[in-house]
This record gives sequence, structure tokens and C-alpha cells, in this order.
Amino acid sequence: MCLGIPGRIIEHVDPDNAIAKADVGGVRRNISVQLLEADGLSPEVGDWVLIHVGFAMAAIDEQEAAESFRRLAQLGQVYEDELAELAESDIE
Repeated sequence: MCLGIPGRIIEHVDPDNAIAKADVGGVRRNISVQLLEADGLSPEVGDWVLIHVGFAMAAIDEQEAAESFRRLAQLGQVYEDELAELAESDIE
């Protein structure tokens, strides 16, 4: 199962190629913010985004991120497995 998971932008890694580093449930990964930039958005450090397969798909606010985390936690093991796979991946 693939989930869209909230992540907080913590660094702009490669602005020319629209790559940022996001913290997703304590796991830090590089993501593309190119889709947001194509929509005229430019996420800043501290902003929340909804991430799916390494791409920021939407900008969200902190309240929406918290609600998403709450709902994802209700999935139980599926969500825990997704976070474990993310933590074990070698993506930089």
C-alpha cells in the first residue's frame, strides 16, 4: 500500500533542481518539490507538504498534517510498516 504522508521541509538541498529534505515521522529524506513549484508554490523551511513516492504533492498546514498523522495512526500496522520501510530505505 502506498500512502501520502505529511512531511516538514527542513532544508533546500538543490534549489535549481527543486530538491528539498523533509522530515517524515522522524525519517529525513530528499524529496522533489517540483510539482508544487509548477503550481506557483515555493515551500519554505518549516512548511508542511503531503508526500507520495518522493514527490511533494500538496502544501498543507500544520493542523492538516496533525490530522493526517492521527488518521494514519488509526491504520495501525499498515502505517507502521510504511514508516519502517521508509526508515530502512537508502534514499538520500
